[in-house]
Amino acid sequence: MTMSFDVDWVDAFTDCPFGGNGCAVVHRGAGLDDATCMAFVRETSLVECTFTGPSDVADIRVRYFLASREIPFAGHPTVATVAAMRHRGLIPDGALTLETGAGVVPVEVSGMSVRMTQVAPTFGAKPDPALVAAVGGLTAHDITHPPRVTSTGLPFTITVLKDRATLERVRFDMDAFRLYLDALGVHGTDVMEPFWCTREGATDAGDTFARLLMAPPSPAEDPFTGSATGAMAAYLWSEALIESPTFVAEQGHGLGRPGQARVEVLGPRDAIAGVVVEGQAHVLMSGTLHL
Repeated sequence: MTMSFDVDWVDAFTDCPFGGNGCAVVHRGAGLDDATCMAFVRETSLVECTFTGPSDVADIRVRYFLASREIPFAGHPTVATVAAMRHRGLIPDGALTLETGAGVVPVEVSGMSVRMTQVAPTFGAKPDPALVAAVGGLTAHDITHPPRVTSTGLPFTITVLKDRATLERVRFDMDAFRLYLDALGVHGTDVMEPFWCTREGATDAGDTFARLLMAPPSPAEDPFTGSATGAMAAYLWSEALIESPTFVAEQGHGLGRPGQARVEVLGPRDAIAGVVVEGQAHVLMSGTLHL
């Protein structure tokens, strides 16, 4: 028997088509099995897709999938999911909560603008800068501060590079990535990639510029990474690498998909309570999924 689901394809962290990062939102699809969800992600060739459903602990349940596995949380799919529901009139403007694998995430929506409060950061290992640099085809001299595994729902190794030119030189090295994962004691080939960022060379509107290169089966590069942006903000604030807890983050320009987020770190440097990441969204197309 065929099941049908409403689907919206949403570009997040942008207010125009073909910018930011795309996500397909499958409404009422949270009950689908993992294999079907991953097959759908592969069918779209997107980095992530979401599947919504009812929740006993929040207003909405959201499941996040890569092509290879379910993940607890992701930033641009959160913006896309809430914007898709607002577009369909399923939710009004105002506050709501999302049940995610990383906990309950508070969100505020106003039209196609979504403001999410990511959970308080956790800070992990400080891998060898030379190992991290090699993942991007760089040297330790290209890194200006000790990288650190940081998470506001999903872990990334936040790595600050000296300038925009260095950021643009980053090229993913799979062999070096395996060595880096071995050093961290991590199993799998699509987790904890370095999130490369710099404060030098962002556009006039932005204060940081970043890239995320990924291992297969994900696409080679993520246009805009909301979860990593939250982790980056927590790292920069905690390490006193930014003067203000509020700034504009940019990503995706080199892919022809520029994206932008307004970011605010909540709390003092030594007791961060959460990170607010806010972005626009554009519903690119809508349809029906038949399974």
